Amino acid sequence: MAKRIEVENLDVYYGSFQAVAGVSLVVEPRTVTAFIGPSGCGKSTVLRTLNRMHEVIPGAYATGKVALDGVDLYGQGVDPVAVRRLVGMVFQRPNPFPSMTIYDNVAAGLKLNGTRNKKELDETVERSLRSANLWNEVKDRLSRAGTSLSGGQQQRLCIARAIAVKPDVILMDEPCSALDPISTLAIEDLIGELKEQYTVVIVTHNMQQASRVSDRTAFFNLEAQGLPGQLVEIDDTETIFSNPTKKATEDYITGRFG
Repeated sequence: MAKRIEVENLDVYYGSFQAVAGVSLVVEPRTVTAFIGPSGCGKSTVLRTLNRMHEVIPGAYATGKVALDGVDLYGQGVDPVAVRRLVGMVFQRPNPFPSMTIYDNVAAGLKLNGTRNKKELDETVERSLRSANLWNEVKDRLSRAGTSLSGGQQQRLCIARAIAVKPDVILMDEPCSALDPISTLAIEDLIGELKEQYTVVIVTHNMQQASRVSDRTAFFNLEAQGLPGQLVEIDDTETIFSNPTKKATEDYITGRFG
C-alpha cells in the first residue's frame, strides 16, 4: 500500500556537525521523486532519514518530523526496525547476502519476520522476482549464490528482496551508479513499473536519469563547504528542468554550477 511521505523542518546531525538544515517536502503515493544536487549537499542523508537508516552511524540523529500517512516515524516508542520494513532501501552497490542463494536472499526478510510456511515463501519469492523482472532469468537456478549473478541482476535481486516484505515505500540511493548502460535501462524501466504499487524516492547524480524516471524532482545544494545542505526547491520534474524558480537550480541543471 503506497503511502504519502511528509517531511517538516528536518535537521540532521552527525555528532556536532549539521549535515542538513530545514528540509520540508511532500512525496505523494505512487510517484517517483528524484533527489538531485552536488556531492555533499545532503540528498542521501535526507533519503536515509526516511527509514531511519542514518541512525546506524554512531552519533547521527535528526530533529523535525518525518511522517508516513500522518504517522511520525520518529514518534515515541516507534521501532526503527519496523520502520525499515515499511520503507525498504536499495543501495548504490548491489549487496546480495554473500553466503545465501538467490532464493534465500529474497526470502530473508520474510524468515526474519517469522514466516516458515514453504508455500508462502515460494509464492513470495516468485512474485518478488517477477516484480523485479528477474524471474525468467533465474527461475532454474534459485539454489545458486546471489553473488553469481551479474551486477545488474544483483541489483534487481536486491529490489526483489526489498519488495518481498511488502513495504509502502522504496528508497533507492544511486541504484545505477555501479551498472553498465543496459543494466541501467533495465532498472529505470523497473522503477517505472514499481511506482504503480509503491512510493519511490531515488537519489541520482545523473540528471538525464532524473528527467527520465521521476514525476517530481528535489534539488539540494550547499551554501558553502562546511555549512549544512538545504532543499532549494521541489517541483514537477518537467518544471524543474525547463523552468526552475531558483537561479541555483538553473545553474546546476545547465552545468554553470560552482
